[in-house]
Amino acid sequence: MIPEKVSRVLALHGLQAIEFEPGSTATAELAAERLGVWVGQIAKSLLLLGKDGRYAMLLCPGDHRVSSAKLKTALGVKTRMARPEETLHATGFEPGGVCPFGIDGGIQILIDEGLAQYPTIYPAAGTSASGVPMTFAQLSAITGGRTGDFTAAEETGAAGRPPGEAGT
Repeated sequence: MIPEKVSRVLALHGLQAIEFEPGSTATAELAAERLGVWVGQIAKSLLLLGKDGRYAMLLCPGDHRVSSAKLKTALGVKTRMARPEETLHATGFEPGGVCPFGIDGGIQILIDEGLAQYPTIYPAAGTSASGVPMTFAQLSAITGGRTGDFTAAEETGAAGRPPGEAGT
């Protein structure tokens, strides 16, 4: 069930979450398979904790990995991935369902420009069994996040293709 704080944000912007059976979209790969889209269309929401004690959330394509150097440049401090209990405490969401909707305004949001290449992207909606179809522009406007280059693409090969597409 989509958390009320997320439902309010989505309703305010005319968006509707897609829900699946519990735990079915807990990773970018699972979400992409379930939705029938490219892994890169899944907007991973990663909570980071800086050496300064402040949190930041990175929204990035599901087929990209975090660049520690780029994040340090952007945030001015070295970061690490938040632990599951830190993530739950800071966002109210369990890992696998973390989303940028309805979180504390003190958490800085960074949006990787790699998401802009897709006409539709799918961040989670506060559960590990959800996705919200939206555009990059909608995600940017709703979150107020800072856009930039914060990641590096992973070599995905056939795994990066939507289900049913054959490789060459």
